[in-house]
Amino acid sequence: MARIKMVAGNWKMNKTLQEGVALAAQLKEDVKNPKCAVVIGTPFIHLATVAEMLKGSPIKVAAENCADKEKGAFTGEVSAEMVKSTGAEYCILGHSERRAYYHEDYEILKNKVELALANGLKVIFCIGEVKEEREAGKQNEVVKAQLEGSVFHLSAEAWKNIVLAYEPVWAIGTGLTATPAQAQDMHAYLRGLVAKQYGAQAAEDTTILYGGSCNEKNAAELFACPDIDGGLIGGAALVAEKFEAIIAAR
Repeated sequence: MARIKMVAGNWKMNKTLQEGVALAAQLKEDVKNPKCAVVIGTPFIHLATVAEMLKGSPIKVAAENCADKEKGAFTGEVSAEMVKSTGAEYCILGHSERRAYYHEDYEILKNKVELALANGLKVIFCIGEVKEEREAGKQNEVVKAQLEGSVFHLSAEAWKNIVLAYEPVWAIGTGLTATPAQAQDMHAYLRGLVAKQYGAQAAEDTTILYGGSCNEKNAAELFACPDIDGGLIGGAALVAEKFEAIIAAR
């Protein structure tokens, strides 16, 4: 299994259903033969419509979250099984916004990852440090703990369905971006952790994305780094031309 290069968009809580369908339609029209895997993460209400629209297209669809329970009396929650039934193939888990605003801890995320995988979804698992942790030089121990707490218990076979996304929290929506050197250092460190856990070949095959104000202007420089396999894109994924430019940079 060769390492997959990927550009994934995360729409977050943006776009009405009609606006999201229009954006997906434009991407379908424009992105015919990308040189990398392309994934768009949409709000739950868009998933079924957008997944159906993109059938036959190289663009895959991700949910931005799923519940940590299988099913039952959990009003307002959306299970991994429900996500899978829409035609989505991926689920974004561990995003810093979910950790910070909704207090998703290691155990909650561990449950979500297991349920997503059990339902045949691939997981884009986000990790990263906040500004204070970076300034204290603790970024390595932070991401190591995040991996050990939620995903490093998985079997080697299950690990094949994990994509990592390194998102320095201090560079999300702030206009700040890790330098290519900072990003490469972290990606190389992460690949080393995977190697210790699952072996050198698994590490070589693991896709690791950069997510922290990656845009059409800095994507090519970031993607040129040997351990950066693509990007998890926020704001720039909401504009077709910008997102397409990032895909072209990969």
